Amino acid sequence: MRTHLRGNILRATTAAILLGLTASSALAAAPMAQTSAPGYYRFMLGNFEVTALSDGTVDLPVDQLLQEPAAKTVAALNHAFQKTPQETSDNAYLINTGKRLILIDTGAGDLFGPTLGKLMGNLKASGYTAAEVDDILLTHMHPDHIGGLAKNSVIQFPNAIVHAERDEGNYWLSETNLAKAPDASKAFFKDAMAEVDPYVKAGKFRPFKGDVALLPGVSSYTSFGHTAGHTSYMIESQGQKLLVMGDLIHVPAVQLDHPNVTISFDSDPKEAAASRIRVFNAMAKDRTLVAGAHIPFPGVGHLRKAGTSYQWVPVNFSRMRPNGD
Repeated sequence: MRTHLRGNILRATTAAILLGLTASSALAAAPMAQTSAPGYYRFMLGNFEVTALSDGTVDLPVDQLLQEPAAKTVAALNHAFQKTPQETSDNAYLINTGKRLILIDTGAGDLFGPTLGKLMGNLKASGYTAAEVDDILLTHMHPDHIGGLAKNSVIQFPNAIVHAERDEGNYWLSETNLAKAPDASKAFFKDAMAEVDPYVKAGKFRPFKGDVALLPGVSSYTSFGHTAGHTSYMIESQGQKLLVMGDLIHVPAVQLDHPNVTISFDSDPKEAAASRIRVFNAMAKDRTLVAGAHIPFPGVGHLRKAGTSYQWVPVNFSRMRPNGD
Protein backbone atom coordinates (compact mmCIF):
# COMPACT_ATOMS: atom_id res chain seq x y z
CA MET A 1 0.00 0.00 0.00
CA ARG A 2 2.72 2.46 0.96
CA THR A 3 4.68 1.58 -2.16
CA HIS A 4 1.56 2.09 -4.28
CA LEU A 5 0.85 5.44 -2.58
CA ARG A 6 4.42 6.63 -3.04
CA GLY A 7 4.16 5.68 -6.73
CA ASN A 8 0.98 7.70 -7.16
CA ILE A 9 2.53 10.72 -5.46
CA LEU A 10 5.67 10.45 -7.59
CA ARG A 11 3.64 10.22 -10.79
CA ALA A 12 1.46 13.19 -9.78
CA THR A 13 4.50 15.28 -8.85
CA THR A 14 6.26 14.43 -12.10
CA ALA A 15 3.14 15.30 -14.12
CA ALA A 16 2.83 18.63 -12.33
CA ILE A 17 6.47 19.47 -13.02
CA LEU A 18 6.15 18.53 -16.69
CA LEU A 19 2.92 20.52 -16.98
CA GLY A 20 4.64 23.53 -15.45
CA LEU A 21 7.58 23.18 -17.78
CA THR A 22 5.27 22.90 -20.77
CA ALA A 23 3.28 25.98 -19.71
CA SER A 24 6.45 27.96 -19.09
CA SER A 25 7.82 26.90 -22.46
CA ALA A 26 4.59 27.96 -24.19
CA LEU A 27 4.61 31.34 -22.50
CA ALA A 28 8.26 31.94 -23.30
CA ALA A 29 7.77 30.94 -26.93
CA ALA A 30 4.86 33.33 -27.61
CA PRO A 31 6.14 36.09 -29.90
CA MET A 32 5.50 39.74 -29.04
CA ALA A 33 2.76 41.29 -31.18
CA GLN A 34 4.75 44.54 -31.66
CA THR A 35 1.67 46.33 -33.00
CA SER A 36 -0.99 48.44 -31.35
CA ALA A 37 -4.70 48.84 -32.02
CA PRO A 38 -5.75 50.84 -35.10
CA GLY A 39 -5.35 54.57 -34.49
CA TYR A 40 -8.87 55.92 -34.33
CA TYR A 41 -11.17 57.14 -31.55
CA ARG A 42 -14.84 57.89 -32.12
CA PHE A 43 -17.42 59.90 -30.21
CA MET A 44 -20.69 61.73 -30.80
CA LEU A 45 -21.04 65.51 -30.92
CA GLY A 46 -24.77 66.09 -30.90
CA ASN A 47 -25.94 64.28 -34.03
CA PHE A 48 -22.48 64.34 -35.62
CA GLU A 49 -20.10 61.42 -35.44
CA VAL A 50 -16.49 62.52 -34.89
CA THR A 51 -13.55 60.19 -35.51
CA ALA A 52 -10.05 61.18 -34.46
CA LEU A 53 -7.55 59.59 -36.85
CA SER A 54 -3.88 59.07 -36.07
CA ASP A 55 -1.40 59.67 -38.86
CA GLY A 56 1.32 58.29 -36.57
CA THR A 57 3.97 59.98 -34.47
CA VAL A 58 7.29 61.63 -35.22
CA ASP A 59 10.27 62.33 -32.95
CA LEU A 60 10.93 66.07 -32.85
CA PRO A 61 13.92 67.82 -31.22
CA VAL A 62 11.60 70.30 -29.55
CA ASP A 63 14.40 71.70 -27.36
CA GLN A 64 15.92 73.03 -30.60
CA LEU A 65 12.63 74.07 -32.20
CA LEU A 66 10.92 76.03 -29.42
CA GLN A 67 11.96 79.66 -29.14
CA GLU A 68 13.17 79.50 -25.54
CA PRO A 69 16.36 78.25 -23.85
CA ALA A 70 16.79 74.54 -24.48
CA ALA A 71 17.35 73.89 -20.77
CA LYS A 72 13.88 75.24 -19.96
CA THR A 73 12.28 72.95 -22.53
CA VAL A 74 14.15 69.92 -21.21
CA ALA A 75 13.12 70.77 -17.64
CA ALA A 76 9.46 71.18 -18.63
CA LEU A 77 9.49 67.90 -20.51
CA ASN A 78 11.10 66.15 -17.57
CA HIS A 79 8.41 67.56 -15.27
CA ALA A 80 5.81 66.02 -17.63
CA PHE A 81 7.67 62.66 -17.68
CA GLN A 82 8.75 63.25 -21.28
CA LYS A 83 12.03 63.75 -23.07
CA THR A 84 13.50 65.19 -26.22
CA PRO A 85 13.30 64.28 -29.01
CA GLN A 86 9.63 64.21 -28.15
CA GLU A 87 7.37 61.64 -29.76
CA THR A 88 4.77 63.95 -31.27
CA SER A 89 1.33 62.95 -32.52
CA ASP A 90 -0.05 64.00 -35.89
CA ASN A 91 -3.86 63.88 -35.76
CA ALA A 92 -6.66 64.45 -38.24
CA TYR A 93 -10.40 64.51 -37.64
CA LEU A 94 -13.30 63.03 -39.59
CA ILE A 95 -16.79 64.50 -39.17
CA ASN A 96 -19.85 62.60 -40.35
CA THR A 97 -22.81 64.99 -40.30
CA GLY A 98 -25.21 62.37 -41.61
CA LYS A 99 -25.23 64.12 -44.96
CA ARG A 100 -21.55 64.83 -45.62
CA LEU A 101 -18.29 63.20 -44.61
CA ILE A 102 -15.72 65.89 -43.80
CA LEU A 103 -12.01 65.32 -43.17
CA ILE A 104 -9.97 68.00 -41.41
CA ASP A 105 -6.34 67.64 -42.60
CA THR A 106 -4.92 64.57 -44.33
CA GLY A 107 -1.72 63.70 -42.48
CA ALA A 108 1.78 63.60 -43.92
CA GLY A 109 1.48 60.93 -46.60
CA ASP A 110 5.00 60.18 -47.83
CA LEU A 111 6.37 63.63 -46.99
CA PHE A 112 7.57 63.18 -43.42
CA GLY A 113 9.21 59.79 -43.05
CA PRO A 114 8.06 56.25 -42.26
CA THR A 115 6.57 56.86 -38.81
CA LEU A 116 3.84 59.11 -40.27
CA GLY A 117 1.53 58.54 -43.22
CA LYS A 118 -0.78 56.15 -41.35
CA LEU A 119 -4.02 58.07 -41.93
CA MET A 120 -5.30 56.05 -44.88
CA GLY A 121 -4.87 52.77 -43.04
CA ASN A 122 -6.60 54.11 -39.95
CA LEU A 123 -9.37 55.67 -42.04
CA LYS A 124 -10.06 52.23 -43.52
CA ALA A 125 -9.82 50.56 -40.10
CA SER A 126 -12.39 53.05 -38.78
CA GLY A 127 -14.91 51.87 -41.37
CA TYR A 128 -14.57 54.52 -44.08
CA THR A 129 -12.81 54.88 -47.43
CA ALA A 130 -11.14 57.85 -49.09
CA ALA A 131 -13.76 57.76 -51.85
CA GLU A 132 -16.51 58.45 -49.29
CA VAL A 133 -15.00 61.77 -48.17
CA ASP A 134 -17.02 64.72 -49.53
CA ASP A 135 -14.99 67.65 -48.18
CA ILE A 136 -11.46 68.22 -46.91
CA LEU A 137 -10.78 71.25 -44.71
CA LEU A 138 -7.13 72.22 -44.43
CA THR A 139 -6.01 74.03 -41.29
CA HIS A 140 -2.88 75.03 -43.23
CA MET A 141 -0.51 73.73 -45.89
CA HIS A 142 2.46 72.38 -43.97
CA PRO A 143 3.44 68.90 -45.22
CA ASP A 144 2.25 66.97 -42.16
CA HIS A 145 -1.30 68.26 -42.81
CA ILE A 146 -1.61 67.97 -46.59
CA GLY A 147 0.64 65.02 -47.49
CA GLY A 148 -2.26 62.59 -47.89
CA LEU A 149 -4.01 64.63 -50.59
CA ALA A 150 -2.15 63.26 -53.61
CA LYS A 151 0.44 60.66 -54.54
CA ASN A 152 2.58 61.06 -57.65
CA SER A 153 0.13 63.79 -58.76
CA VAL A 154 -2.82 61.39 -58.41
CA ILE A 155 -5.73 62.61 -56.27
CA GLN A 156 -6.25 60.27 -53.30
CA PHE A 157 -9.73 61.54 -52.37
CA PRO A 158 -11.49 61.33 -55.75
CA ASN A 159 -14.85 62.75 -54.67
CA ALA A 160 -13.70 65.45 -52.26
CA ILE A 161 -13.66 69.22 -52.51
CA VAL A 162 -10.64 70.79 -50.77
CA HIS A 163 -11.23 73.97 -48.75
CA ALA A 164 -8.51 76.28 -47.43
CA GLU A 165 -8.22 79.91 -46.36
CA ARG A 166 -7.51 82.16 -49.35
CA ASP A 167 -4.35 83.74 -47.94
CA GLU A 168 -2.97 80.29 -47.15
CA GLY A 169 -3.41 79.14 -50.73
CA ASN A 170 -2.13 82.38 -52.20
CA TYR A 171 1.04 82.08 -50.13
CA TRP A 172 2.02 78.44 -50.57
CA LEU A 173 0.80 77.93 -54.15
CA SER A 174 2.65 80.95 -55.52
CA GLU A 175 5.58 80.41 -57.88
CA THR A 176 6.74 83.91 -57.02
CA ASN A 177 6.90 83.10 -53.31
CA LEU A 178 8.69 79.84 -54.08
CA ALA A 179 11.35 81.72 -56.06
CA LYS A 180 11.88 84.23 -53.22
CA ALA A 181 11.93 81.66 -50.41
CA PRO A 182 15.21 80.67 -48.77
CA ASP A 183 16.53 77.30 -49.91
CA ALA A 184 15.65 75.69 -46.58
CA SER A 185 11.97 76.59 -47.08
CA LYS A 186 11.51 75.80 -50.76
CA ALA A 187 10.47 72.20 -50.06
CA PHE A 188 7.42 73.46 -48.15
CA PHE A 189 6.21 75.33 -51.23
CA LYS A 190 6.95 72.44 -53.58
CA ASP A 191 5.13 69.99 -51.32
CA ALA A 192 2.08 72.25 -51.10
CA MET A 193 1.95 72.61 -54.87
CA ALA A 194 2.38 68.89 -55.46
CA GLU A 195 -0.42 68.02 -53.05
CA VAL A 196 -2.98 70.77 -53.73
CA ASP A 197 -2.49 71.58 -57.42
CA PRO A 198 -4.09 68.33 -58.66
CA TYR A 199 -7.31 69.44 -56.94
CA VAL A 200 -6.97 72.97 -58.33
CA LYS A 201 -6.59 71.60 -61.86
CA ALA A 202 -9.58 69.30 -61.36
CA GLY A 203 -11.77 72.21 -60.21
CA LYS A 204 -11.95 70.71 -56.70
CA PHE A 205 -10.32 73.53 -54.72
CA ARG A 206 -12.49 76.08 -52.92
CA PRO A 207 -10.68 78.92 -51.12
CA PHE A 208 -12.58 80.99 -48.56
CA LYS A 209 -11.78 84.17 -46.64
CA GLY A 210 -11.99 84.75 -42.90
CA ASP A 211 -14.71 83.50 -40.56
CA VAL A 212 -17.48 82.01 -42.67
CA ALA A 213 -20.02 79.19 -42.62
CA LEU A 214 -18.60 76.52 -44.91
CA LEU A 215 -21.01 73.62 -44.53
CA PRO A 216 -24.03 72.98 -42.30
CA GLY A 217 -22.67 72.86 -38.75
CA VAL A 218 -19.13 73.76 -39.84
CA SER A 219 -17.51 77.20 -39.92
CA SER A 220 -13.98 78.56 -40.19
CA TYR A 221 -12.35 80.21 -37.17
CA THR A 222 -9.36 82.38 -38.01
CA SER A 223 -6.19 81.69 -36.03
CA PHE A 224 -3.44 83.18 -38.18
CA GLY A 225 0.22 83.34 -37.26
CA HIS A 226 1.49 79.80 -37.50
CA THR A 227 1.03 80.36 -41.24
CA ALA A 228 -0.46 83.19 -43.28
CA GLY A 229 -3.94 81.67 -43.32
CA HIS A 230 -3.85 79.11 -40.51
CA THR A 231 -7.47 78.32 -39.70
CA SER A 232 -9.29 76.35 -37.02
CA TYR A 233 -12.76 74.90 -37.59
CA MET A 234 -15.80 75.08 -35.32
CA ILE A 235 -18.07 72.06 -35.49
CA GLU A 236 -21.53 72.39 -33.92
CA SER A 237 -24.49 70.03 -33.57
CA GLN A 238 -27.44 70.30 -31.20
CA GLY A 239 -25.70 73.01 -29.19
CA GLN A 240 -22.52 70.95 -28.70
CA LYS A 241 -19.29 72.44 -30.05
CA LEU A 242 -15.86 71.21 -31.01
CA LEU A 243 -13.02 73.45 -32.22
CA VAL A 244 -10.46 71.61 -34.34
CA MET A 245 -7.54 73.97 -33.82
CA GLY A 246 -4.77 72.64 -36.03
CA ASP A 247 -1.30 73.82 -34.99
CA LEU A 248 -2.19 76.37 -32.33
CA ILE A 249 -0.01 74.30 -29.99
CA HIS A 250 2.85 71.87 -30.62
CA VAL A 251 4.36 71.06 -27.20
CA PRO A 252 1.71 71.08 -24.47
CA ALA A 253 4.27 70.36 -21.73
CA VAL A 254 5.77 73.79 -22.44
CA GLN A 255 3.18 75.94 -24.20
CA LEU A 256 0.31 75.39 -21.78
CA ASP A 257 2.31 76.91 -18.97
CA HIS A 258 4.02 79.44 -21.22
CA PRO A 259 1.68 80.24 -24.15
CA ASN A 260 3.98 82.99 -25.42
CA VAL A 261 6.63 80.42 -26.34
CA THR A 262 6.60 79.96 -30.10
CA ILE A 263 8.16 77.39 -32.42
CA SER A 264 10.47 77.79 -35.39
CA PHE A 265 7.69 76.61 -37.75
CA ASP A 266 5.64 79.75 -36.99
CA SER A 267 5.60 82.19 -39.92
CA ASP A 268 4.73 85.11 -37.63
CA PRO A 269 5.67 84.16 -34.06
CA LYS A 270 4.09 87.22 -32.44
CA GLU A 271 0.76 86.64 -34.20
CA ALA A 272 0.93 82.88 -33.53
CA ALA A 273 1.27 83.45 -29.78
CA ALA A 274 -1.51 86.05 -29.81
CA SER A 275 -3.83 83.67 -31.68
CA ARG A 276 -3.08 80.86 -29.25
CA ILE A 277 -3.90 83.01 -26.21
CA ARG A 278 -7.03 84.52 -27.82
CA VAL A 279 -8.46 81.18 -28.88
CA PHE A 280 -7.48 79.36 -25.67
CA ASN A 281 -9.12 82.07 -23.57
CA ALA A 282 -12.35 81.85 -25.59
CA MET A 283 -12.48 78.05 -25.52
CA ALA A 284 -11.73 77.91 -21.79
CA LYS A 285 -14.38 80.50 -21.01
CA ASP A 286 -17.07 78.73 -23.06
CA ARG A 287 -15.94 75.24 -21.97
CA THR A 288 -15.77 74.27 -25.64
CA LEU A 289 -14.33 70.90 -26.55
CA VAL A 290 -11.13 71.28 -28.56
CA ALA A 291 -8.93 69.02 -30.70
CA GLY A 292 -5.29 69.60 -31.60
CA ALA A 293 -3.17 68.10 -34.33
CA HIS A 294 -0.12 67.66 -32.10
CA ILE A 295 -1.68 66.97 -28.73
CA PRO A 296 -1.14 63.31 -27.78
CA PHE A 297 -3.67 61.17 -29.64
CA PRO A 298 -6.65 61.43 -29.78
CA GLY A 299 -5.88 65.06 -28.96
CA VAL A 300 -9.39 65.87 -27.73
CA GLY A 301 -10.20 67.59 -24.45
CA HIS A 302 -10.89 70.86 -22.67
CA LEU A 303 -8.75 73.84 -21.71
CA ARG A 304 -8.91 75.29 -18.21
CA LYS A 305 -7.54 78.77 -17.50
CA ALA A 306 -5.03 78.96 -14.66
CA GLY A 307 -3.80 82.54 -14.29
CA THR A 308 -1.74 83.25 -17.39
CA SER A 309 -1.39 79.51 -18.09
CA TYR A 310 -3.73 76.71 -19.09
CA GLN A 311 -4.44 73.17 -18.00
CA TRP A 312 -5.31 70.37 -20.41
CA VAL A 313 -8.16 68.04 -19.43
CA PRO A 314 -8.31 65.06 -21.82
CA VAL A 315 -11.71 63.86 -22.94
CA ASN A 316 -13.14 61.13 -20.73
CA PHE A 317 -12.98 57.80 -22.55
CA SER A 318 -16.49 56.61 -23.30
CA ARG A 319 -18.27 54.09 -25.45
CA MET A 320 -20.31 55.22 -28.45
CA ARG A 321 -23.80 56.35 -27.49
CA PRO A 322 -25.50 57.25 -30.79
CA ASN A 323 -28.98 56.98 -29.23
CA GLY A 324 -28.08 58.45 -25.86
CA ASP A 325 -28.04 55.01 -24.23
